[in-house]
Amino acid sequence: MQRRQFLVASAATLLVPHLARADTPAGDGPVRMRDLYNKDLTFSDYAKEREGERIAVEGFMAPPLKAESNFFVLTKRPMAVCPFCESEAQWPDDILAVYTQRIIDQVPFNVKIVTNGKLELGTYKDPELGFVSRVRLADAVYERS
Repeated sequence: MQRRQFLVASAATLLVPHLARADTPAGDGPVRMRDLYNKDLTFSDYAKEREGERIAVEGFMAPPLKAESNFFVLTKRPMAVCPFCESEAQWPDDILAVYTQRIIDQVPFNVKIVTNGKLELGTYKDPELGFVSRVRLADAVYERS
């Protein structure tokens, strides 16, 4: 009988991560940045429905704008420099502002990470950095993918 319980528990453990991810647009992992936007760069229904909720997004940490900060930019592709530090009008759909719980430990720009945080939508200008964002993850944590 113990063997049967072990097998059932093992199978359940393997299924839980897949069930937890089933509500993402892709249905198989962290949210893709493009799933947060419509083609006209308005926020998608998926993003609007999850505003204020914690989501996971995979990408790359761009070089920090400031040392000893709890802020970084998550990018779809590895970027060695910050080519997007302009205004809301130039906000690309393949980056995400991330505000972490603690001072960040910089991850090399070409190492993929998964970031989990509370989704915030709408224009926001960081008072300290002057960085303008349209979409953010707040109270975030991250780890290598």
